[in-house]
Amino acid sequence: MALIGGRASAEGTRRFRDRVCSKGIVPETHFRSTAAGLELSSIGLGTYLGNPDPSTDASVEEAVSLSLRSGRVNVIDTALNYRFQRAERSIGRSVRRMIEREDVARDEVFLASKNGYLAPDAESAVPLDRYVDVELVRKGHLRPADIVDGSHAMSVAFLTDQFERSRQNLGVETLDLLYLHNASDAQLPVVGRVEFLVRLRKAFELYESFRASDHLVAYGMATWDSLRSSRSGPSYLSVEEVVRLAREVGGSDHGFRFLQFPFNLAMPEAAVLKNQPVDGSRQTLFAAAVASKLGCFTSIPLLQGRLAEDGPTVDGLTRAQSALQFARSAPGTIAPLIGQKTAEHLSENLKVAELPPWEESRFRSLL
Repeated sequence: MALIGGRASAEGTRRFRDRVCSKGIVPETHFRSTAAGLELSSIGLGTYLGNPDPSTDASVEEAVSLSLRSGRVNVIDTALNYRFQRAERSIGRSVRRMIEREDVARDEVFLASKNGYLAPDAESAVPLDRYVDVELVRKGHLRPADIVDGSHAMSVAFLTDQFERSRQNLGVETLDLLYLHNASDAQLPVVGRVEFLVRLRKAFELYESFRASDHLVAYGMATWDSLRSSRSGPSYLSVEEVVRLAREVGGSDHGFRFLQFPFNLAMPEAAVLKNQPVDGSRQTLFAAAVASKLGCFTSIPLLQGRLAEDGPTVDGLTRAQSALQFARSAPGTIAPLIGQKTAEHLSENLKVAELPPWEESRFRSLL
């Protein structure tokens, strides 16, 4: 099957925004403008959790369809290793159907994926426990020496193979955003800072080649602890040094444009911990990203469901809605990424889009 051409564009994402805002369904403040002029929803669809089975495939496909048709979401986030490659394929099938039905256009949808973790294929005839050896090592895509902690690699051959698998799984010629997945968290404590930065440079050079071939628009780093930990942490990484490396590799027009990290009511470090150097001062992660003109997407806004059960209720919102509204109101963020598969949860979460994000004073009162 031919891959779908195109990419998210300023014109297309404005069209998506205007279609729903003109009807008064959501306020214009629900959409955020990126440095490249894209208009992206302040709620994104995440696809991390779920079993690698047909019923979950169907749930993900329906969630993608409902999110896009609602006009409230035009950001979809995934990774090659999510559900053993089935998450990407579920998204690809749903997006293709919607484009073919003319429910949405490719240039209206922002598609992001990640690579770096070893990702066996749940739909392959090769058993999961043999997949890496049979499909990657024996075929020359991965050397055992490149594997860190039994789960992660960032060699050029490996990342090249993984990116092509993501394009095929999603069924698109061009990916809007590709993250290097938790590389600093996995690799820095094992290989050390000097070797890690050598590897990071090679990865960025590869991603720039993907951009030059018109198969990738932008790249970024999806992280866990490294960007929001104390400077003494074993995996600590500064935004400043990563941006400097990207400029060395790609010049002023480099493609390193986005970060992803956890942020929620129980994990507020990105908004309160001044751990990032910015022009000789110390700033929060959000402030450092803004200073470097990087877009921020945040993960686990509901703390994998715990805040939906035990979190606070604010302004008459449900616990889940309160947590989501908090995350999308953080100054400097584009969107929290929320996994939602049931129609009930989807409806509850999407109603938050009808509200303007909180003013900064209201947001900070809950920190």
